[in-house]
Amino acid sequence: MSINRILTNAREHLREKLEPLKRKHFHYVVPDLWISGSHDLKHRTLVNVHPSQYFLKALDQIIETRAVKVQGNHGGGWTRNAIIYNMFVRATCAFDHNQNGKLDVPVNDEGWRETGTFLKALTLLPYVKSLGVNTIHLLPITSIGADGNKGTLGSPYAVKNPYKIDSTLGEPLIGMGVEEEFRLFVHAARHLGMRVVVEFVFRTSSKDSDWIKDHPEWFYWIKETIPDRVPGSHDESQYGNPIFSHGELKIILAAVESGKLVNLLPPHDIYRQMFTEPPTADAVRCENGKYVGIVGGGTRVRIPGAFADWPPDDTQPPWSDVTYLKMYDHPDFNYIAYNTLRMYDERLVRRSHVNEALWEMIAEIIPHYQHEFGIDGVMIDMGHALPKELKLDMIRRARRINPDFAFWDESFTVGEKSIQEGYNAVIGYQWCDQHNSKKFKNLLKRFSTEGFPLPFFATAESHNTPRAAARKGGVTYSRYAWALSNFIPAIPFIHSGFELGETFPINTGLDFTKKELQQFPPERLPLFSQHTYDWLSKSQFVEWIRTISALRRTYHNLIIDASPQSFRWIETDQEEVIAFARVDGRHGLYLLILANSNMNAAIQCSLDIQSKKKRLTDLLTNRSLECHAGMLETSLASGQVGVFEL
Repeated sequence: MSINRILTNAREHLREKLEPLKRKHFHYVVPDLWISGSHDLKHRTLVNVHPSQYFLKALDQIIETRAVKVQGNHGGGWTRNAIIYNMFVRATCAFDHNQNGKLDVPVNDEGWRETGTFLKALTLLPYVKSLGVNTIHLLPITSIGADGNKGTLGSPYAVKNPYKIDSTLGEPLIGMGVEEEFRLFVHAARHLGMRVVVEFVFRTSSKDSDWIKDHPEWFYWIKETIPDRVPGSHDESQYGNPIFSHGELKIILAAVESGKLVNLLPPHDIYRQMFTEPPTADAVRCENGKYVGIVGGGTRVRIPGAFADWPPDDTQPPWSDVTYLKMYDHPDFNYIAYNTLRMYDERLVRRSHVNEALWEMIAEIIPHYQHEFGIDGVMIDMGHALPKELKLDMIRRARRINPDFAFWDESFTVGEKSIQEGYNAVIGYQWCDQHNSKKFKNLLKRFSTEGFPLPFFATAESHNTPRAAARKGGVTYSRYAWALSNFIPAIPFIHSGFELGETFPINTGLDFTKKELQQFPPERLPLFSQHTYDWLSKSQFVEWIRTISALRRTYHNLIIDASPQSFRWIETDQEEVIAFARVDGRHGLYLLILANSNMNAAIQCSLDIQSKKKRLTDLLTNRSLECHAGMLETSLASGQVGVFEL
């Protein structure tokens, strides 16, 4: 069945569901940016809508838009051409619709969801597409556990059942069901020419996973009487990351660095003795939202929390809401540690020890979402901790169904290993280098030497980092970062809210100070608690994003060329000036990109552009500059980026 027919049928079903609500009065407002064609960026406002008419009209406008066929590339190669908009639906599409000054949870007094839903995300699709986006990346959308959950809503990474979608992402008053809403969202995106990639967590689960009752052998168990170690404690009798001496750590690190993962040093006996055999299914029950079991001698056991899998001396306390799945079953390795989670000991990783039924259950998750919803790819969270054989099996199954299916790696290292494991792209490390001029220059220079083995995300922020607008320079830095990100052979990536100048982080996973960590507890963080963006922000730079994206489209083939010959680094007389050229020798096309990385002051610079042109025009500002004997002398305002055709 064609996408247009699927959407038309869905529209009739939605119309039928909304019919009883049409005659009711609702106080429901949305930001004007959410309404297709209502994008007056100089005069931002709220719009009163009837939700029934609003959702139907949004879908009608999408259906009436001429369908855009996405271009295929075997093996997920289309990723190289992606421009990504990253949504955490629950937060991205959250809004105080009844304007009572807060986000009502689970619904407001009229029955409407104020946290994000797929129907609201659908209405945003034309806006997202207007940014130049052709790919949507969704943070996890699966059902969320309750045992030990963080904040007021829980973490999307505490997966209760990967085969079920989080019910709070649907509109209960309409009654379509969250699965149908998601299916409609995916097909609407595809109709507009945008692919949908979903992030999944395969290595861990919530501590109250739906799988525990029927398959306790898929989990680790410890004696219930053993308490979790408190932050700052080094008490080995309490549960937490195994404690190793300085000498033991040296041995472990040397072994891992050598790549010889055999007879790896195990945790101390006191730690290993905390773990027990799994209880039988009939000896497992849920008490006050927590699973407990009974093993030999009447010992009560519980599911332990997970912790950072590397390095082995990580001192953070156990995570309260997730646990590790037991990938291999071996009596000598019945514990959670670096050598059973990621740096698998060779004695453990044998076919005879594989937890076969668990692997099969995991391997069929992606095909389920392909068949049921038609997704185009996945980002694998903690993919580094999945057995390589399992990952390769997952890739084979997915590409049997769709040869163009893409796999992205949650890795900050841009290396050959990701290619060997079947990935099309990695997150990379631009987010942590771009705000440091020296580091960012080194990253850019690498494009002109050996290059990078696969594409990475060209972004100044993600859901785990500080917001770009919260860094030095604020929105000036954000505009600078977006412009430069679009002229390198990488994948432009917009973390939703970036374009609004948001400064409030979604999560504090990476690159935060101790003071900031204290400032943003889970009860305040959008990854775990209700939160809405400032959709009327005066700091938004949506038009700048559209302008840069349009310019990238004009020079698309030149920009995505990842060969070192296509990238020429240009030295300047100013340390804070960034200058490089994109070169297409066959067609004689050259683009000069010039930027001031200083967010506080203007800079005068002089550089040899090796051009015979006597005048250059900035394609972003139309400003004209004179050249003398191939030398360009100009001033750049703080954070200014210029693009010139040579």
